[in-house]
Amino acid sequence: MARLVTIFTGQWADLPFEQMCRTVSEIGYEGVEIACWGDHMDVQKAATDPAYVAEKKAILKKYNLQCYALGNHLGGQCVGDAFGDPRLAGFAPKQLKGDDKAIRAWGIEQMKYTAIAAKNMGCSVVTGFMGSPIWKYFYSFPSNSEELIEAGYQEIYDLWTPILDVFDEQGVKFALEVHPSEIAYDYYSTERLLKKFNNRPALGLNFDPSHLQWQGVDPALFFRDFASKIYHVHIKDCYVKLDGRSGILGSHIAFGDLRRGWNFVSPGHGDVNFEFIIREANAANYRGPLSVEWEDNGMERIFGATEALALVRRIDFDSSNIDFDGAMEN
Repeated sequence: MARLVTIFTGQWADLPFEQMCRTVSEIGYEGVEIACWGDHMDVQKAATDPAYVAEKKAILKKYNLQCYALGNHLGGQCVGDAFGDPRLAGFAPKQLKGDDKAIRAWGIEQMKYTAIAAKNMGCSVVTGFMGSPIWKYFYSFPSNSEELIEAGYQEIYDLWTPILDVFDEQGVKFALEVHPSEIAYDYYSTERLLKKFNNRPALGLNFDPSHLQWQGVDPALFFRDFASKIYHVHIKDCYVKLDGRSGILGSHIAFGDLRRGWNFVSPGHGDVNFEFIIREANAANYRGPLSVEWEDNGMERIFGATEALALVRRIDFDSSNIDFDGAMEN
């Protein structure tokens, strides 16, 4: 199949953009999914300043890297999250701290800029988050009403419809990463979200199996059922290890701590069956990139990213072009 193998730059945003590009190019990656934080991508500049775009493209060309997608998870989270979450202050400009209304307005503006920036960069997809005003109601005590939950989906619809209008204008698609803390975090919440938007073509999915695996959702089956809406694919892994003390909800213990009931790990070191996913991708005729999102607090980053690239190249096989039983016919 030889799909393009890229790497998401979000976990490398501590490095200047050019240094990151040089590093992953030396490892052997063919492209990058550029995170819209650090100095990797300023979406306002990319939307309004041709010289800034030319500079980014020149760096990519210098290191023989392609760019299919931008990732703006932080701006998107600020759009839909419920007011009163102090953690959002770390995503938005510091001067907005404490002003929830201004943080949401900033997030909306950022996502509109991101659609334009993607078009200017020659990208057809933006990956990211949408946030959720109802994630805090995840556990049904005090009990939730259907009206309360539907109001949350309606709020996301009202907030994101004008943003997706800009995506349509630019010919770019938004791929939501199904993820805890999002309005769509598992199978049925995803189904509900897509139905809420009447299966609008501008809204699809960034398939990341790791966030499904630890919840007990079969990533391959998820891919099969939502194949027409999968616009981008992450290669990311996790393991579940419930030892009698640990719980699936994580106990507010930091990622990487071995006491946790599950952790993200370098691809191939967890429970995700990537072969089944490739088979579903082949069946769905998915031709987009396979983008490594590398997260493993227990492994050195260069070693892990290098090993992950080798894994992706090994598992990215073609469908058969013959019916093997056909060879038995006279």
